[in-house]
Amino acid sequence: MHAPLASLKKPGLGAAFGVLLGLFLSGQAAQAANPLELNFWLSGPRYDGRVALCEGALGTITNQFWEKESTFWNSDLRITGYARVHEVAFRPWQSDNIPRRYCSADAMLNDGKMRTVHYSIAEDAGFAGFGQGVEWCVTGLDRNWAYNPGCRAAKP
Repeated sequence: MHAPLASLKKPGLGAAFGVLLGLFLSGQAAQAANPLELNFWLSGPRYDGRVALCEGALGTITNQFWEKESTFWNSDLRITGYARVHEVAFRPWQSDNIPRRYCSADAMLNDGKMRTVHYSIAEDAGFAGFGQGVEWCVTGLDRNWAYNPGCRAAKP
């Protein structure tokens, strides 16, 4: 006889299993929040749609790119400048989602190559929910494939 079946033959374990099964099957169905809970306790964050313009994130991207390349990839690559900075989309989904501005720019690197950087700026998405959060991807240098293929996941 198998060990698990033998343990159920003991009266104490069988009774405990039966009680647990009975509680599970007779439990009440989950209910939605009542109006009082919705109005006070589950209100959620309030977004104003105040998101920095595309140019406002370039310094953050430059610093984070240098830190990532030097720390994780042992690379001397740096972004030295930007061109053709433009907005791709602002709040492309429903109005109750976190407000985001999607942008793209051409980034000049110190190796002489121009690469496209795709990025988003989100309201209240900074560290611990304070400030604006910036997520970015430099095409061709997404070495950990976080936004691959071709930084497509960094676009709207």
